[in-house]
Amino acid sequence: MCRNIKTLHNFAPPATEEEMRASALQYVRKLSGSTKPSKANEAVFERAVSDVFAATERLLAGLVTTATPRTREAEAEKARERGRKREAQLRARYGG
Repeated sequence: MCRNIKTLHNFAPPATEEEMRASALQYVRKLSGSTKPSKANEAVFERAVSDVFAATERLLAGLVTTATPRTREAEAEKARERGRKREAQLRARYGG
């Protein structure tokens, strides 16, 4: 899975259109192997981003859960902690 695509389900407040579009763009970039399409592929690339965005909206609107909504701040702190642990493991393995 692409590390740049973030989980968008079950957040308070809910995912924004900007977050959904950014995830759609990352997904299409990953599949196409291109961060910026050529002029010849620009229209199909943008259409794919729009299609994935629409599917993302439908998916998030239809998902249900009984779990307590997450906050972006708490998830960011968890990610920072994972990064610190990874860094410590690398230092222990390779010195530094």
